Amino acid sequence: MTLCEQWLSSAYYKDGRTNQVLWKDYLPKEQKIYEDIIGNKKTSVKGTVKELAEQYNMPASYIVGFVDGINETQDPQIDIEKLEEDSEIALKIDFTALYKKMVEYKADHLYSLPQWDNIFTAEEREVLYKEQKRSTTVVNEGPKIGRNDPCPCGSGKKYKKCCGANK
Repeated sequence: MTLCEQWLSSAYYKDGRTNQVLWKDYLPKEQKIYEDIIGNKKTSVKGTVKELAEQYNMPASYIVGFVDGINETQDPQIDIEKLEEDSEIALKIDFTALYKKMVEYKADHLYSLPQWDNIFTAEEREVLYKEQKRSTTVVNEGPKIGRNDPCPCGSGKKYKKCCGANK
């Protein structure tokens, strides 16, 4: 069984539900990694899966889970399915992308860490937070056309008898 399979099978049940016991153990350990990265302003994290697991005092499969969580901020992304204990990992830390991703995932335990004070001012964090929230908000373009309103094409017909007839 690969490390990725170990991670997925321990984090999620076959029916898709999350294993709350595992997450209760994992989340504080993940938070310690982020406290280290953000608190020490690390712009990169490098090492083998095994070395990182030892450094952060967690199973190797948890490192795969961590990489899975931070992977969307990586370019190129890491193929977590191929990770083994001796696989080299080189993460580039983009604090802006990381903060926004934490907001997107609603990981308030991570985007509210006090270590962020060393990276961004409160005002900068508020701007990043609002930018991220706005990026996932759907905005309707223009006013809604009612069925009985004049058609915007200028034909003089009602919308329902003209351009809206096939909708």
